[in-house]
Amino acid sequence: MNPPTTLNNAPASTPRLSLTWLAMGFVIFVCVSLICIDAGRSWTARKNQLREMQVSTANMARAIAQHADDTIKAADTALLGIDERIQTDGATPAALERLHHLLVRKTAELSQLKGLFIYDENGNSVVSSLASTPANMNNADSDYFIYHRTHQDKNSYIGPPIRSRSSGIWVMTLSHRINHEDGSFAGVVLAAIEIDYFNKFYDSFDIGESGAIVLVSNSGNLMTRRPLLPDSIGKNMQSTTVFKESSAKPSGTFTVKSAQDGVKRLNSFRRLDKYPLFVSAAVSEDEILADWLTDTYLHSAGVALLVIALGSIGFYLIGQMKLRLNAEAEVIRARDAMIVLNKTLEQLSLQDALTELANRRNFDIALEEEFSRAIRNASSLALIMIDVDHFKQYNDLYGHAAGDECLRKISQAVKSCQNRAGDLTARYGGEELAVILPTTDAEGALIIAERIRTTIRNLGISHAGNETGIVTISAGVDAMIPVKDVNKPIELIEAADNALYAAKKSGRNRVCSNFNIMSAAS
Repeated sequence: MNPPTTLNNAPASTPRLSLTWLAMGFVIFVCVSLICIDAGRSWTARKNQLREMQVSTANMARAIAQHADDTIKAADTALLGIDERIQTDGATPAALERLHHLLVRKTAELSQLKGLFIYDENGNSVVSSLASTPANMNNADSDYFIYHRTHQDKNSYIGPPIRSRSSGIWVMTLSHRINHEDGSFAGVVLAAIEIDYFNKFYDSFDIGESGAIVLVSNSGNLMTRRPLLPDSIGKNMQSTTVFKESSAKPSGTFTVKSAQDGVKRLNSFRRLDKYPLFVSAAVSEDEILADWLTDTYLHSAGVALLVIALGSIGFYLIGQMKLRLNAEAEVIRARDAMIVLNKTLEQLSLQDALTELANRRNFDIALEEEFSRAIRNASSLALIMIDVDHFKQYNDLYGHAAGDECLRKISQAVKSCQNRAGDLTARYGGEELAVILPTTDAEGALIIAERIRTTIRNLGISHAGNETGIVTISAGVDAMIPVKDVNKPIELIEAADNALYAAKKSGRNRVCSNFNIMSAAS
């Protein structure tokens, strides 16, 4: 009869139906997994791209700030020398003639200078670096002149950008007050720094089509901008986000959408260490992610094709399994490659590319850790600050390529003088190096610093711009047993830096601490 036949066929069809749905479910699971993995990979790649650019823009801001600091400091040093010459030689015709030659020479030596000027207490020109001073030239109404006339201090003053009355170009004014012997106002010595000098440096950075670099005073005056717009120089920046952010802390990175053009930018800012200015480097987020977006489109298209292929052969379970295994293997390889890349990037972010020493970020992290360890163990922590003597002259004489090679040799020499694995040698900035010495007192640090000085001197690197005829260094040493909630790492840096300044001031090619001079130049 028919009923028995029906009962025998039903169980046979059920496994086939279940296996079909299981295979379809498996294919759907694999396809969804691939899409999610690709989305996760793309999102991770996006975050990494932004993180890398944050580091890049922060480094850019640091380099721009250091350039501005160095540029202004060189002009500031020239003004101090001129002020001292005025106090020493007076204002006789012969002295003024010698002073004119000095101003001309200093202006020629410092490419950022457009001119050097001296004005008496009435604002009349006394002498300048110009070949001829315009008749009846009087700057008593200038911002810098009014400032020094009404302020007793002799600190350097950076005024808002102005158009030079002698040349008509935009300049930044750096000035010092001159006093009579009785301390009364005697006039102003002024350096006019060409704004375009900064712009030429900023042109060396790749900030894309929608990026921007700005140099702004702490009072909100825009000194210059790249790209330079018709109303850029002198514009008030107090209402901008970057000004408000920079007022709260010395450096930082943030993302903001511009109210002017609607462009979302990653913005890194940094205040200058020595002068009332800050810099900001901004890059369009769309331009940062442009390559990532292209890669994502291509990769997503590939994944889509793979999903279509998997769907078209969904009934072939073995093929689906092979494709899934291949996809998983690709993900594992991508993950391993990402881990290796992340480790490489992390190492690069903590290493100075030129000297292969620890970079400033690595130094800051290590000093903070060693400082905390010294507090816990009540042990001494020492720091050596090192500066290459007359390194700017070395670059001027032998070129920047030779200067880079010189820094590499010096860095390796310093590193070779480390006693222990826990010691850290870092490039602090420019030609300045630093050595962190855990569990080391001032006496021990002085011995190591002297060994470093001797080792570098024995390299015998020629330096016609140095008094010794070879490359030498000056070093400052300090050590402390820090106390929790009392001492900060910056105190150790400042103390060692002060000792370095004392070493340079007392003749260079020597090691100084805040207690004594370990070695005189030899």
